Amino acid sequence: MLIGHQPKDFLLAVSGLTVSFDGFKAVNDLSFYVEENEIRVIIGPNGAGKTTVLDLICGKTRATSGSIQFRGKELTKLKENEIVKAGVGRKFQTPSVFEDLTVFENLEISFPRGRTVFGSLTFQRDTTVTGRVEEVAEMIFLKDRLQTSAAELSHGQKQWLEIGMLLIQNPDLLMLDEPVAGMSVSERAKTAELLNRIIKDRSVLVIEHDMKFVEDIAHKVTVLHQGQILSEGTMERVKNDPKVIEVYLGH
Repeated sequence: MLIGHQPKDFLLAVSGLTVSFDGFKAVNDLSFYVEENEIRVIIGPNGAGKTTVLDLICGKTRATSGSIQFRGKELTKLKENEIVKAGVGRKFQTPSVFEDLTVFENLEISFPRGRTVFGSLTFQRDTTVTGRVEEVAEMIFLKDRLQTSAAELSHGQKQWLEIGMLLIQNPDLLMLDEPVAGMSVSERAKTAELLNRIIKDRSVLVIEHDMKFVEDIAHKVTVLHQGQILSEGTMERVKNDPKVIEVYLGH
């Protein structure tokens, strides 16, 4: 229940969200609210409904009931491409970069001038595009790899490149599903640095299992269990919550 606040006061307001698959409620009357310039991390055991929440926000899955408001706009009525245009970017667990293209080209075709690969490849390169590509490449630690084929990048660098392909579209909300899975310790630290840097212009919603990484980035943590919120607050509060220890952190 919101006291003294309306959903439009938040960047993202999820209210009473439910989705049922053959009678099973994967997400069950879920409500949470994300502020501007916030890193929110969703944690919880496998099967808690974490990825389904991102699927619902980006329009990949349709809600059975409830509301998802983004900057006051109701997302449950929009198609996936309309949600992207509204300013929501989603990165899935597996990097989907174009292996045969260079880092520069991967970023260039993601520049918002025609959303299809073929449409994007036909526009003339100009200083606006080149400048933005170089700016994003620096943010994602790939400034010196612009002419490198994506196939030659490490797993962590491919993850950064895909984050860059979203950042170049300038989303107001960036959603990441287990961004540091399979990364080295140093790559994880740099990813935390990257996320902490980019939130001056946006909010980030992250699903993650790596608790050290969560501690490094989270402003607030939402713990899901069986499609509902089990606990919510700072990482310090959540990790000391007996309910969370029992169903998640204690295992």
